[in-house]
Amino acid sequence: MRFFLSVFSALLLWVSAAAAHEVRPAVGDLTVENGEITLSIRLNAEALVSGVDLQGVANTNDTEASEEIDALRALPPEDLAAQFEQIAGQIIAGMDLRASEDAVPLSLDSITIDAVGNVELPRDSTAVFTGTLPSGADRLDLAWPAAYGTLILRQQGVEDGLTMYMGGGMRTGPIDVSGGQAQGFGATFLSYIPVGFDHILPKGLDHILFVLGLFFLTTQLVPLLWQVSAFTLAHTVTLALGALGLVNIPGSIVEPLIAASIVYVAVENLRSDTMSRWRPAVIFGFGLLHGLGFASVLGEFGLPQGQFVAALIGFNIGVEVGQLTVIAIAFLLVWLAMRVDAGEARVETAQITYGVLALAFVGLSFVLNGPGFMQTMGAGAPLFFWPLAAVAALCALSATNVDKLDAYRRFVSMPASIGIALVGAYWFVERVFL
Repeated sequence: MRFFLSVFSALLLWVSAAAAHEVRPAVGDLTVENGEITLSIRLNAEALVSGVDLQGVANTNDTEASEEIDALRALPPEDLAAQFEQIAGQIIAGMDLRASEDAVPLSLDSITIDAVGNVELPRDSTAVFTGTLPSGADRLDLAWPAAYGTLILRQQGVEDGLTMYMGGGMRTGPIDVSGGQAQGFGATFLSYIPVGFDHILPKGLDHILFVLGLFFLTTQLVPLLWQVSAFTLAHTVTLALGALGLVNIPGSIVEPLIAASIVYVAVENLRSDTMSRWRPAVIFGFGLLHGLGFASVLGEFGLPQGQFVAALIGFNIGVEVGQLTVIAIAFLLVWLAMRVDAGEARVETAQITYGVLALAFVGLSFVLNGPGFMQTMGAGAPLFFWPLAAVAALCALSATNVDKLDAYRRFVSMPASIGIALVGAYWFVERVFL
């Protein structure tokens, strides 16, 4: 028991440490005024200077340039700016801005870099590129190289400006410099669903652990529905209020409290396997915090003013689908162990099934680990498969000890909750003191 608990906790702590080097999307504002083109992009200067390929990468720890990027984060802003200026020509060449078929020369006007902070965390840099719109041209077309990661492009200074979510390697297609290309309700709604889903799977590790904390309280469906409903209602409220700008609490406050919420639900799982009468209310309160976290992410992408409601609803539905996917995966993984505990399935069947699953997950973590998996999922295969292998091993342990009282709770739910609590505590300390 202690061995499996130690392995599971170590894996979750490894997952938490990997989250510290998150790669955020670049956000670009395109403005054309009096024939002058201005493209202001908030980006990851350290990654571009290092030359790392960000295609499909959610975490710089998953790249060979991880140590170099950390060293660049420790550079004073003026030193990093000097290095960025040296490669500005290469960056501009990759973007390939065109008017009709003609290339539009750009130049780096300025680069502003935040002061040195925690080198384990990304810092923002803003590069401003300028150029001249050719005489008679009324449309622009911008490329965004795959190696630069993801770009959220927003057309500014016009009515119904275009807003695009651009995966690496995409071109915008013709952008009318006079505006009028904003997406309709349906297109905006559909385009923001994957944005919300992506914030849960694979990038929302803190929200994933909170949802798993709700799941591991009990095997009964009704308490889970009460908890998920309270959480959904709460984060929907603050997501809307935050996106509207009516509530704005600094991330330095919200993020540690989100970590504390993870610790709370996990520790309460250890105290009881039934839902206390105050737990839904507490979860509602924590859901308000998570909604503010969602709102801050949505703020990075920008909401199109003409289709604010469509984007907000689409993003929220994407978040819900992501959360339900997490619960579904967890349920499918532990279902047989719960049946054995209830006396409805054979011990031998569970032992064989979970033994095979644990070995399969470990094997897949090596077989699938590579650029293709990283580009699709945003992180290395071990980040996903090793925790699944650990849970499968705990389920095998539960089935083997089914003769003991509450085997599933003792050998699966409680060890998983302890691991979740350890990660939440680590995040809390990191976000407050480190």
